[in-house]
Amino acid sequence: MGKRWGYCLISVALSSCTALDNVKPAETKVKNVIMIIGDGMGPQQVGLLLSYARQAPHSVIANRNTALDRMMEDGRLGISLPYTADTLVTDSAASATQLATGKFAGAEMLGLDKNGNPQENVIEKARRLGKSTGLVSDTRITHATPAAFAAHQTHRSLENSIPEDLLAADADVLLSGGLSYWIPEQASDKNSVLHQQLVQLTGNSLEIKSSRKDARNLLNLAQQKGYTLAFNKAQLQQTTGKTLGLFAESGMANGIVETQNRDNARHIQPTLKEMSVQALKILDRNERGFFLMIESGQIDWAAHRNDTGLLLHEMLRFNDTLNAVLDWAANRQDTLIIVTADHETGGFGFSYSGADIPKPHSLPGAAFADGTLFQPNFNFGSPEVLDKIYAQKLSYHDIFNQFDALPKDLQTPLKLAELVNRYTEFKITEAQAVKILATETNPFYRPGHISLGEKTVPKMEVNGAFFVYQKENRENLLAQAVVTS
Repeated sequence: MGKRWGYCLISVALSSCTALDNVKPAETKVKNVIMIIGDGMGPQQVGLLLSYARQAPHSVIANRNTALDRMMEDGRLGISLPYTADTLVTDSAASATQLATGKFAGAEMLGLDKNGNPQENVIEKARRLGKSTGLVSDTRITHATPAAFAAHQTHRSLENSIPEDLLAADADVLLSGGLSYWIPEQASDKNSVLHQQLVQLTGNSLEIKSSRKDARNLLNLAQQKGYTLAFNKAQLQQTTGKTLGLFAESGMANGIVETQNRDNARHIQPTLKEMSVQALKILDRNERGFFLMIESGQIDWAAHRNDTGLLLHEMLRFNDTLNAVLDWAANRQDTLIIVTADHETGGFGFSYSGADIPKPHSLPGAAFADGTLFQPNFNFGSPEVLDKIYAQKLSYHDIFNQFDALPKDLQTPLKLAELVNRYTEFKITEAQAVKILATETNPFYRPGHISLGEKTVPKMEVNGAFFVYQKENRENLLAQAVVTS
């Protein structure tokens, strides 16, 4: 059995990788390429997954071997830096554009080179070669990474224009969230006929809410182009051909929610693994082969919020999906699997500490036979913390959603501490909650800016300029409180 697997570990970000072919080149020919992107997944995030698999006392990973271990048995490891044109730090749009086109791009561009010229992407190239193509993501299909593989836009924020580019690229399979960018503005009116029609069309599987400012219904255009529409797991599993699947109003359920729902046979929203498996079933019908990009995109979202419990669950979702793809390809000699990332997010890592230094204690080894006590200078951390990280029951984002849904008189520091302590194993005090909820006049205020446009924001004591997604900064402050508690 021959395998062609490639695994790229990222330091800052990736642009390419190679594969180890353990059969003679003349005996095999690759016709299928599957690229799996962990958005924001650097060596640190991979390290969290591997540490959990190997060291957590109650790891849920069978045999403590990850899908990446499987790949390394037959694949090749490489490191590359897809820095964008004229910047030190890359974002998902530019980096994914470079993965998709092989050309340098500017920050936040989609499908353009550094000068703003549209470039042929791998979806367009594969179709020109007669291959089937697909894009799968657990974010939304108009989000930066999937969009970069099919769209040509000056900025990643143009999500109302991206659906038309996706349809123009004519990929055979498009599976993700983001329904709101496909339906007209009037769909948000719950009393409208259109709203009721969409409720029926979607099987009442997701929220009907539009992010558009016009009357265009791009679902109709998709159907005219031959797409079967799917809005839940049951509908997806019935598809056999060209498919547009939109399974959430915006981003899909996060990794903690997916973990909790995974064993429920009636769960409505398909998992990333289920979307990927169905995409492979559809695309494999083409004798000329296919290109499929699968994005585990919420690794990045968890890392932006410094939400370690959620980050672990996102890495486990990535692991489950990769295992399913490897199972699918196990007896094939015609498929190249590339695992990569667009960049690293958040600088995650474990560190030793001056708090709770272990007490001196004896060891049975010969070197300590004279009564010398073992005494590390610092607290280097216990593997038991990995089980506590996994045990988180709600993301930080969902904790704050619950908090914000309370009556105003109940939105107190004490109540926030109660919620955090209910849903995580890392407890905070009321005094810490006071600091988390403190606000200030935005020192970086820019009128109309998508991220810096709020006049009052959570108060970041240190390095506030680097926490640019200001609406999420209560979550970052919670992460800081957990670190110091």
